Amino acid sequence: MKELQTDRDCTTEISVSPPRGPWLVEVGGPGGNQRQILRAGESMVLGGGRSAGMRVEDAAVSGEHAAIRAGHRGLDVVDLDSRNGVYVGSAKVKAASLVSESLSFVIGRSTVTVCSAQQDVDSSSAPQLPGVIGNSEPMRRLARDVFAHARTSAPLLLEGESGSGKDVVARAIHELSGRRGEYVPLNVAAVAESLADSELFGHERGAFTGAVGKRSGAFEQAHRGTLLLDEIADLPMPIQVKLLRVIEDGRIRRVGADSSFVVDTRVVSATWANLEQRVAEERFRGDLFHRISTARIHIPALRTRRSDIPAIAVALLERLAPQIGSKQLNSGALGRLVAHSWPGNVRELSSVLYRAAVAATGSEIQGVHVDAALPITLNADPGDRPSVVDLVKLHGGNVAAAARAARVPRSTFRAWLRKVEADTGLESDDVSAGSLA
Repeated sequence: MKELQTDRDCTTEISVSPPRGPWLVEVGGPGGNQRQILRAGESMVLGGGRSAGMRVEDAAVSGEHAAIRAGHRGLDVVDLDSRNGVYVGSAKVKAASLVSESLSFVIGRSTVTVCSAQQDVDSSSAPQLPGVIGNSEPMRRLARDVFAHARTSAPLLLEGESGSGKDVVARAIHELSGRRGEYVPLNVAAVAESLADSELFGHERGAFTGAVGKRSGAFEQAHRGTLLLDEIADLPMPIQVKLLRVIEDGRIRRVGADSSFVVDTRVVSATWANLEQRVAEERFRGDLFHRISTARIHIPALRTRRSDIPAIAVALLERLAPQIGSKQLNSGALGRLVAHSWPGNVRELSSVLYRAAVAATGSEIQGVHVDAALPITLNADPGDRPSVVDLVKLHGGNVAAAARAARVPRSTFRAWLRKVEADTGLESDDVSAGSLA
């Protein structure tokens, strides 16, 4: 494979076993989200004109911007001489052979995500969660799950990576529940074990040193409402026993009180940890786990819903506008955001956008600003295969772009790739790096 020399007019290929299709093509951008199924042997034109097979409502998208063709080797994406180009990662490409299980690319200010479709696309309207941004297929499934459980009183467990928005979903659940009480979030990981009883159940005056007055705990504050117990995995074992009792009988007793009373509190717990594994390791009570997980909802990671990134980015930049002025992403900047793996999810995206927006002296955030704002993804060992390989794939096979992201000269990055080949026996095409000559 030929090396990709520049960010312009290049072709990139990712060499893995090709999927057989059909494929789900999903577009997210200024015009919202839409999706279609593409089957083997078919092609689809993306653009803003009437002749496009999938119309994209985006002023930065040409009438016939790009075409996706499904062949026996996988998918080919071709730029149809558009005015703003097609970006795969940070590479502006004229054509790309996409033979991985999923891929995202950018046209205009919209993201196109293509992945293997397990079934026909559901074209029915999906309910929108209050305060939650995203209409991708994973978020549509999330919305259906939330609406199915919101109006029940059963304990609910939200599972998802750090920064994925579990607290936002919990608030949406409360708003949809019809419960008239307060929504009370409590991060149990931030509560000292010595104060956990008081924070959860309250205390009477004089119950301990410093208790100068009676105080309601989180359960009482959320009476007839919803209590979010965030980072539930970090709850100390002694407190787990007391929490189990309260969930079972609905009665609490303030610290220092002689009697208990009933509360009507919907408990929503949230965690990034694998609670089943912690139960097996005897680090979390099995009986409490089964109580708080009567219903379970998974919050999708940002990297699994890349078509939502344009809408989330716009909302975050609007929130920042009073501080830094109005800013918008160009296609190259959006391409870099879409290609990133986002281990910190939406919370990380917010931080990166802030740094990139501050670095942009004008109203447009460019790719170079995002590059500077993104964390360096290479480990200390330059021969570490996952770091080097992943960084090249992250940038669509473009060695020059990967070197810029690593903030090293291209010659240094090529040397690292040669070390990977020498240590692992991989060929250049296996890391999508092209010729190293």
